[in-house]
Amino acid sequence: MTQQLRRTLGVFDAVVVGLGSMVGAGVFVAMGPAAGAAGSGLLPALAVAAVVAYCNAMSSARLAARHPRSGGTYVYGNERLGPFWGYLAGWAFVVGKTASCAAMALTVGAYAWPEQAHAVAVAAVVALTAVNYAGVQKSALLTRVIVAVVLAVLAAVVVSCLGSGAARLGRLGFDGWDGLGSTAGPGGLLQAAALLFFAFAGYARIATLGEEVRDPARTIPRAVPLALGIALLVYVCVAVSVLSVLGAGELGRSTAPLADAVRAAGAGWLVPVVRVGAAVAALGSLLALVLGVSRTTLAMARDGHLPRPLAAVHPRFQVPHRAELAVGAVVAVVAATADVRGAIGFSSFGVLVYYAVANASAWTLGSRERLLAGVGLAGCAALALALPWRSVAAGAGVLLVGVAVHAVRGRARARGAGA
Repeated sequence: MTQQLRRTLGVFDAVVVGLGSMVGAGVFVAMGPAAGAAGSGLLPALAVAAVVAYCNAMSSARLAARHPRSGGTYVYGNERLGPFWGYLAGWAFVVGKTASCAAMALTVGAYAWPEQAHAVAVAAVVALTAVNYAGVQKSALLTRVIVAVVLAVLAAVVVSCLGSGAARLGRLGFDGWDGLGSTAGPGGLLQAAALLFFAFAGYARIATLGEEVRDPARTIPRAVPLALGIALLVYVCVAVSVLSVLGAGELGRSTAPLADAVRAAGAGWLVPVVRVGAAVAALGSLLALVLGVSRTTLAMARDGHLPRPLAAVHPRFQVPHRAELAVGAVVAVVAATADVRGAIGFSSFGVLVYYAVANASAWTLGSRERLLAGVGLAGCAALALALPWRSVAAGAGVLLVGVAVHAVRGRARARGAGA
């Protein structure tokens, strides 16, 4: 008999888990690269990312309400499209989000102790894996604290920038094209949207926790758009305030855009606060990411796509403890050896493939869902192909490895059944 997880999360906790993923490290690091790609088209790129994210979020929410089990799109693909598509989504999610976990851990290290970034990253993974092991309710409680701290820091950044004499609304227009014009335009705008989508994608964490949410048919469809709406409001406020002080050109060249913005606004005392906020935000993202990856690992292990011992649920804490330990171990190894920029691009490709399967699954729910599902599917394809070619090549290569493994396992099972 399959062990079930305990349903303890309500709407508020589900929203907080989503915000912990979306209003995380991405808001501190994604603005610069996105401005570098889109130039003064940063705000339109943010709008494109938000539209694609909204379509994906609604498709995910409706599917999660219909299939309230751990695993997210892995489950939906299995149920709506067939085992192969579920497997592809699960593989893309686990691989892509494992890279994302490592990127968030390295962000913690880069802000907290740059000289020992890899060591701090590994320590952060170990600590948060221990928190998750103790139960999802404790994880949700810690996420509340992290989200509150991050929102307070971002509010201070917005107020200090917009309230300073350095703010110029004209900088929201076309004054920042110097040095960026060759990368702006449709291609640059889509690439910026893909980078910003990486920061928005945390709403999936709500769906992957479907087996631990109370009354999922009502809770998930409420929590997902609410979390996404709050995150979008935060991103718009931050983007406008930072652009108004730095302009798109300087923002695109910045490696720490929020710190540079408050310094340019004459609030240098806020720089250490922003650094602490960035580290805390990355911890929040890492916490929620490990939750989501471990639950998808649990679902795939239940179906035999991953080693079955990973499907075990702890008798006391009611969490997939072996899956969490396995994910934590892999993330720790990657965090000790990987480069954060490469991890982000690789993760973005995997996540967009994952949501493409989600939208294709939502298409089968009925005619009412097809408009949003179709827009979401097309948006995922466009953003994935707009990523740097190295990210596309690496992501496609790893997906093909997963497909090959699936095919070999399928032949082996067929031979076993024939014997």
